[in-house]
Amino acid sequence: MAEVRSPVRFGDLLRSLVEGDVDFIVVGGVAAVLEGAPVSTFDLDIVYSLAERNLTRLAKVLGELQAVYVDPAGRSITPDVDRLRGGGHHLLRTRMGRLDALGSIGADQGFDDLLPECLMRSVRGLEIRVLKLETVIATKEIAGRSKDRATLDLLRQTLEERERSDQD
Repeated sequence: MAEVRSPVRFGDLLRSLVEGDVDFIVVGGVAAVLEGAPVSTFDLDIVYSLAERNLTRLAKVLGELQAVYVDPAGRSITPDVDRLRGGGHHLLRTRMGRLDALGSIGADQGFDDLLPECLMRSVRGLEIRVLKLETVIATKEIAGRSKDRATLDLLRQTLEERERSDQD
């Protein structure tokens, strides 16, 4: 049976993470949108810091969001510090919609690796780190999934148009 997707409350998810003092970077589709790409997305993707204090803060926020793993067997597995510590991909359902908490993306690039590839963006009064569009494109090229390949031309076109307008 296909998973029923409820609308993602992106602003509320971001506010929970920021107010919980979680160190994270917005990546994927939401990063592309915040960088000006006209794409749709159905989840919030973040790369989180693996620092122990951050894992504790992230686990606390995920508990408040009533997060559980997306599990094909229908089990209700909750994220905790031990699971998060391993990095990897944590595909979660929360009371505010889908959240993918990722230990790394692309060529195994984690939070610290991606920091130089971020911009600070103001979103609903929140200052958040967002992956640059160039890096979003690069990570999608590396991932090579069909859903990523489907958006690459649009992302590249957005980047080219932005670069042209910056030159004018």
